[in-house]
Amino acid sequence: MTSEAGRRFVVCGETLIDLVRDERDPGNTFASGWQALSAGGPMNTAVALAKLGVDSHFLGRVSTDEFGRQLRGHMIGAGVDLDLAITSDQVTSLAVVSLDEHGKASYAFHFDQTANFNWQCDELPKLTDTDWLHLGSLALVVPPGGEVLLDWVREVPAPISIDINVRSSVISDPDAYWRRIEPWLQVLAGKGIVKASDEDVEFLGSEGWRRVAEQWHVRYELPMIVITRGEGGASALTGDGWTEVAGYPTAVVDTVGAGDTFMAGFLDGHVRLGIGLAESLRRGAAAASIVCSRQGAQPPTADEVAALQEGS
Repeated sequence: MTSEAGRRFVVCGETLIDLVRDERDPGNTFASGWQALSAGGPMNTAVALAKLGVDSHFLGRVSTDEFGRQLRGHMIGAGVDLDLAITSDQVTSLAVVSLDEHGKASYAFHFDQTANFNWQCDELPKLTDTDWLHLGSLALVVPPGGEVLLDWVREVPAPISIDINVRSSVISDPDAYWRRIEPWLQVLAGKGIVKASDEDVEFLGSEGWRRVAEQWHVRYELPMIVITRGEGGASALTGDGWTEVAGYPTAVVDTVGAGDTFMAGFLDGHVRLGIGLAESLRRGAAAASIVCSRQGAQPPTADEVAALQEGS
């Protein structure tokens, strides 16, 4: 793939505040401490792209409340352009984060009547085929916004990628979740990239992630499916078959933002730099490894990714 250094990347989806327990005083059951971290899968990807030097624009509904101001400041500080962002008087969505002994995160979401999901048709911009549109996570499946975005995407001429990023605490029934995801695969037929983790695919299908991805590839005529496999690395399925790379060893602090940051690294390599499929997968894996070594979604710069890859 040739380099497309001048392309604008538009990342659409939610912002969140991740509430993470501060364990410095675990015995205090009356006034426990919490850290409020800027988060949200699509926002994480927009931030990660900007830190890699990409022309990154966030298309999301951001609250005017104190958390919304924090999120705006976080994105602006990373270099994300907010020219497409929508200001909402609804409150910011929250996610209470639990970490297991390996730093793997799970989430309990609080987003009823919050800013993220009340999209109106006239809030969505006209894109061109010179843009790249990336969408992901809860924005794909939470009504009413999910349906509005899907209708909009059907008319978007830009190339598109999505990150399925299953949140089973929001929709626990795999069949119900699949009914929300399948229309996105249909609309990407012939023109889009689908990214998911191996666990995402196995939640939605019953035959193992590799077999299910192969079925999707044929049934929905998807040009590329990218699968992240945690510390095991990443795989991509195209018409030429599977391409697979190993992960980068890291001392995991937590896995928050790992998949979001991977996708930024991958798109940076595959679309902007045109460095080839395997090399793009490695770039994504390196970026994800670095973010896992930090608390929360604090993605690396291009120099940090280069240093890790050169040192491996």
